[in-house]
Amino acid sequence: MAAKEFIVAIELGSSKMTGIAGKKNLDGSISVLAVVTEESGSFIRKGVVYNIDKTAQCISNIVKKLTTTLKTEIVHVYVGVGGQSIRSVKNNIVKNLPEDTIVTQEMVNELMDGNRNMSYQDQEILDAATQEYKVDNQYQMDPVGIQCSRLEGNFLNILWRKMFYRNLNKCFDLANVAIAEMYLAPLALADSVLTDAEKRSGCVLVDLGADTTTVSVYFKNVLRHLAVIPLGGNNITKDIASLQMEESHAEEMKLKYASAFTDNSDIDSSLNLSIDSDRSIESRKFVEIVEGRMQEIVENVWYQVPSEYADRLLGGIILTGGGSNMRNIETAFRNHTHLEKIRIAKFVTQAITAKDPLITAKDGRMNTVLGILAKGDMNCAGDEIDPNADLFAESKPATTTTTADIHREPRKVNEIQSGVVLTEAEKLKAEEEKRRAEEEAAAKAAAEEAAAKAAEEEDDKENGLKTLGKKLGNFFRKMVAEDE
Repeated sequence: MAAKEFIVAIELGSSKMTGIAGKKNLDGSISVLAVVTEESGSFIRKGVVYNIDKTAQCISNIVKKLTTTLKTEIVHVYVGVGGQSIRSVKNNIVKNLPEDTIVTQEMVNELMDGNRNMSYQDQEILDAATQEYKVDNQYQMDPVGIQCSRLEGNFLNILWRKMFYRNLNKCFDLANVAIAEMYLAPLALADSVLTDAEKRSGCVLVDLGADTTTVSVYFKNVLRHLAVIPLGGNNITKDIASLQMEESHAEEMKLKYASAFTDNSDIDSSLNLSIDSDRSIESRKFVEIVEGRMQEIVENVWYQVPSEYADRLLGGIILTGGGSNMRNIETAFRNHTHLEKIRIAKFVTQAITAKDPLITAKDGRMNTVLGILAKGDMNCAGDEIDPNADLFAESKPATTTTTADIHREPRKVNEIQSGVVLTEAEKLKAEEEKRRAEEEAAAKAAAEEAAAKAAEEEDDKENGLKTLGKKLGNFFRKMVAEDE
C-alpha cells in the first residue's frame, strides 16, 4: 500500500549518503518507512561535495529507491549541512540609543539584520546563534521592554566556505530534487541526543564520524562554539593500512581489535594479530598505532573547548557517531580531559519504531539523519505511483516542484529558526527583494527631494514676486508723494 504522508531526510556523509523516510505519529513518535544508503567516499570528502555530477546522481538514486519502496512520488526533502571548514565566529553589534529609550522588537531585529549582513571573505553565514544581549551594563536573553541608552547584541555566526555551500545547492538542482529545508546537521543532532539538563548545565557534544569529528559546546541552553576537525575513523584505518595491507583489511582489523585505550599491563607482547593467512602484526604495535591517532583526535577535540567553559561542563562530554563504538572510548576522553561525566549517545531521544537493521542497531551511526528527520514538518509525499500504468502509454508531464517554488517569499531575519540554513534560491530571492526595496526607497527619496526642491523654487519665485511687488508699490508711492 502506498504511503500518503511522510517526511524524507537526506544526510551527505563522507562514507555513505543516507536517505530516510518516516511518518510522524499523533503520540510524537516516528515510524521509519524506508532507509536507503549509497557509498559516497569517491565524491564526498570530509563531509563536503567534491564531485558535483556524481553527488547529484547519488541523490537522484536515493530518491528513486525511496520512491519505489514508498510507491509514492517525493516532492521535496530535508537536508543536513555539515562537514569540513564549518566554524563559529563571535560578533558584536552595538546600537546607541537616546537616554531612557525602551527597547522594542524592531530594535532587536535591526541588530540581528546587522549581524546577518556581515561579510566574511569566501565564507557564507549558515546560521547565527544569539548568545545574549547587553542592555547598558547588564546581560539579558530578551531585552524587549527594558529601558536603556546602549543595546549590544552578541552573536555566534556559523560559517562555511561559499564554494561548498553553492556546490551542495547545485547538486540538488541538477538532481531535480527540491529542498524543503536545510538544517545545520550538528544542531539537529544536538537537539536529538542531548537532554535539556545537559545543554543548560554545560556540555560538549562530540560526533565521531568517518572523515571528520564535530565538536559542539553548549552552556545555558545556548550554542557557544562549533568546529569541525578534519580527523575521523578513516584516519585510524589508513594508519593501520600503512602496515602494507588493503584498507578493507585494515577496516576489518580496526572493528575487530581496536581499542581507544589499553592499559600497559593488559598488552600481551607475545600476541600477534592476524592480517591474512600469511601475515600478522604484533599486538603492541597495533595498539600504539590506534592509540596514537586516537590521542590526536581527543587532544584536538579538547583544544576546541573555549577556556571559559572548560571548567563549567557539569553536563560532561557526550559522544556519538560511528567512532563512539570503539572500545574504551570513554576512558580515552576521561584520561585527557579529566572529566568523569562521559556518556555515549547510541540513539536519539525521540521514540522511533523501525524494522531496518541500520536503525535497530542503535549504534550512533544514524543519529544525525534521524535528527534531521525529526526536524521536518512538511509532508514530502506527492502523487501515488500506479503499479498498473502502461510504461509505453503517453503520460502527462509531471509538474516538478523546485526549491524556489517552496520558498516564494523570503523570510525575515526574526522568522528564521535556529539551525535553519537558507537555501541559495531563498538567499537570492532575499537579496533581490532587498535590492528592490533599496531601489524603491532611493526612487522615493529622489522624488521627495525633487518635490521639495520644486516647492522651494516655487516659494522662492512667489517670495520674489512679492518682494518685487512690494518694491514697485514703494516706488509708485514715492513718485506720488514727490508729485504732490
